[in-house]
Amino acid sequence: MIRAMSTQSSLPALTADDHLILVDGSTFIFRAYHALPPLTRKPDGLPVGAVSGFCNMLWKLLQEGLTPEEGDEPTHFAVIFDHSAKTFRNDIYPEYKAHRPDPPEDLVPQFGLIREATRAFSVHCIEQAGFEADDLIATYARQASDMGAQVTIVSGDKDLMQLINPKVGMIDTMKNKTFGEEEVFEKFGVGPDKVIEVQSLAGDSVDNVPGVPGIGLKTAALLINEFGDLETLLAKADTIKQNKRRENLIEFADQARVSKELVTLKQDVPVEVPVTDLSVTELDGPKAVGFLKAMGFTTLTKRVAETTGAELANIE
Repeated sequence: MIRAMSTQSSLPALTADDHLILVDGSTFIFRAYHALPPLTRKPDGLPVGAVSGFCNMLWKLLQEGLTPEEGDEPTHFAVIFDHSAKTFRNDIYPEYKAHRPDPPEDLVPQFGLIREATRAFSVHCIEQAGFEADDLIATYARQASDMGAQVTIVSGDKDLMQLINPKVGMIDTMKNKTFGEEEVFEKFGVGPDKVIEVQSLAGDSVDNVPGVPGIGLKTAALLINEFGDLETLLAKADTIKQNKRRENLIEFADQARVSKELVTLKQDVPVEVPVTDLSVTELDGPKAVGFLKAMGFTTLTKRVAETTGAELANIE
């Protein structure tokens, strides 16, 4: 069973005996929202479907760990959220994610409740203005792995695959799929250390990263495997035989460089909560049960109360 997190500060540095789990909160939120039919709380009609799904997903992770076979319990744990839509990347490229639709109307009031749910389970709830959740995940992963700790990112987001290395793994708990170097190669045609180079060329229509016109993932991988990195490729673009490909690489070289800035996750965010503060402690049963009762999640309330020994009075 994974226990929840401490609020202590100034704790010792992590070591090779430590294991940090970083949950991509956005992945959990949107999967929870789309996995369940609309749900409202009685009697006020507050939308709580995503909150319910999120709580169930988080509780399952806290109880069962990463996989049923996982024996390495974490010593540190946090759920990481996006603070807002605007980040430093919008200063680099104003069109970044600009075409994304607003979140569904019934999901908006649930964002705050999901953060409350995270804290109700005594789990560190991390977000920071000006940075995406991915940048915070990258920074914490780098800090922890530099100290010698093992890191597991809980997400299915391809943008986080650039972080994978012998000390940093990734698992999609919803699909029970683990990502290592082999899985990254299957996705991008290169290892994790070259993912940024490939994304710089191929771009990303979901995030509105422009890339180079006419170059998709397969072609980008071929070019990076041949030339090694983006700058070497751009410097030798005039040697490429295919006319249109050569012309586009020359014409859109600066656009490729901007794209590289957009897809590169920052690993040096001045985080407000130190990685050493994300240590594990016992879950506060009454606090979790109180939140779940207030949301009207009767089944999960009973389950958490039974597991933690919290008071079940007046649950019905």
